[in-house]
Amino acid sequence: LLETCNDLFARWYRQQHACNDRNTSAYKTDENDNPIVSRLMTFMTRYTPAPDENALLKHVDGAGKVDGSVVLALPVDRWTASEEENSFEGHGGGLTFWDGRMRRNVESGKREVEEIKYDTRSGDLAFIDRAVWHQANPITRGTRWALVIFYKVER
Repeated sequence: LLETCNDLFARWYRQQHACNDRNTSAYKTDENDNPIVSRLMTFMTRYTPAPDENALLKHVDGAGKVDGSVVLALPVDRWTASEEENSFEGHGGGLTFWDGRMRRNVESGKREVEEIKYDTRSGDLAFIDRAVWHQANPITRGTRWALVIFYKVER
């Protein structure tokens, strides 16, 4: 699983940075011209409805030391509660991103930073570029798990 995540992240990073890094000399590449990446940290996160365990609020990964991250939503925990209790349906969760784009709020007319919400499901994989504000949204029922990997791109 980790090697697959490495490969997917490297291909995503190459595609994401193609406009800025026209020649790949900005980073070291493998035989397929994908960046060589290394895992800085790999860990699991658990979310429950309990206070301080139900979300990971707005943050940036790695304080400038991380070139990107992968978040993999893992299958629901069928051992701690029923499948209905741990269902992804209607119990919060997912990811929110703030990418710096401004938009006008239809109701207030004020300009606000655009908020992008993704309703994740088991098996969904999110790629997060460096210095992107994001959060794991609060859940209200059940237990959720995610695999998180922080990456460094070799330069």
